[in-house]
Amino acid sequence: MDGTVLVADDDRTIRTVLTQALTRAGCKVHATSSLVTLMRWVEEGKGDLVISDVIMPDGNGLAALPKIGRMRPGLPVIVISAQNTIMTAIQAAEAEAFDYLPKPFDLPDLMKRAARALGQTRRGAAPDAARGGGGGDDLPLVGRTPAMQALYRLVARVVNADLPLLVTGESGSGKSLVARAIHDFSDRRTAPFITVQASDLQGLDAPAALISRARGGTIVFDEIGDFDSETQSRIVRLFDALPDTAPRIVATSQQALAQRIEAGRFRADLFYRLSGVVMEVPSLRERVEDIPLLAEHFLARAERDGAPARRLGPEAAAALRNARWPGNVRQLENTLRRLAVTAAGPEIGAEIGPGEIAAALGARSESRPDVAAVEEGEQLSASIARHLRRYFDLHGDSLPPPGLYGRILQEMELPLIEIALDATSGNQAKCADLLGINRNTLRKKVTSLDIRVTRRRKLM
Repeated sequence: MDGTVLVADDDRTIRTVLTQALTRAGCKVHATSSLVTLMRWVEEGKGDLVISDVIMPDGNGLAALPKIGRMRPGLPVIVISAQNTIMTAIQAAEAEAFDYLPKPFDLPDLMKRAARALGQTRRGAAPDAARGGGGGDDLPLVGRTPAMQALYRLVARVVNADLPLLVTGESGSGKSLVARAIHDFSDRRTAPFITVQASDLQGLDAPAALISRARGGTIVFDEIGDFDSETQSRIVRLFDALPDTAPRIVATSQQALAQRIEAGRFRADLFYRLSGVVMEVPSLRERVEDIPLLAEHFLARAERDGAPARRLGPEAAAALRNARWPGNVRQLENTLRRLAVTAAGPEIGAEIGPGEIAAALGARSESRPDVAAVEEGEQLSASIARHLRRYFDLHGDSLPPPGLYGRILQEMELPLIEIALDATSGNQAKCADLLGINRNTLRKKVTSLDIRVTRRRKLM
């Protein structure tokens, strides 16, 4: 890798890590904690690539991107940000950032993107997209996990593309929120956003009437996999009758449409028309690390709606992470709203134990199944195999998001360490010996997995 990189971040550790990694890769590096200094370097003609944080002590890195573009057309900028929302990704794309990465970022991934940026000219100007579209900051599309960040980047790329979209994912995962965000941040944001059920397409004139109502906005066919064959035929006719000023077509489905096509229950020609871009919204089980962020978001929203101010205690946080969440983000939101009202104090879980929290959730722990969930005499490996087969089956013909190995190991590691600590009364030395690992290793895992350790004295 060859070139000069300008690094701007108010975190000294990040500046040091990036400087060392880029220098080892063969680059020259200028690093600063000041946006003013960065802009002076850019104006002086320094640098072949900029890596900048968003929130700086003396300015906003995203807001500076248009000025960088005017001063140095073609200078690529990679934005890194701890503000891990869909808004940040969309705003970075609107401001013509070369790329966007959330914090904490994967260093090898950032280095690959930096190498690509140094080897390419800056991409062409994007369409003039929406600024401050309707309600974006209130959308629970929040997350640091790779699966969610990949979804953010895809949304940012297609927000103004004139292609039909198929948004897939389990019930409650946020498919309709993705469809709404794409509309609200697109050039169509001032036009109607119409959600269509099968009943809205009854009658021969229904497709034409629907196009007229949309007025070039967005039409969303909600859970299209449940539409009967006659309604599917009407949608095909709607596609064939689209005018030049056509509305954008978006469909959502929790059904595996490819399997329904094989079973003769969904039209292949409709599937091909819908799948200009296919995006999958991950289930909550696939992004457990995002649960604390989502919980904070929902508790803050509940407070704005009049509920008492609440925060999660460690018992509640552990119960939330370990629950199954068959209803995904929607179920999590309903649970947090209920707990915001019913909790006895400002800290949820401070006065009631994990059992009561689990009962409030109405969901059994994924990592601690009860005895009835395990077949009699079944070995652990067989139980894991059953779970993984079911997990892969849920994705139909698609593969789960990348990083499966680490996620599965963490799901096993967390309950193993928690139960071992409980069995040894919180004595980490005994627990490390029981597990057969170094005590320092155990301490690191307790910290990284956010496990609460409570020492207990044995009663004589």
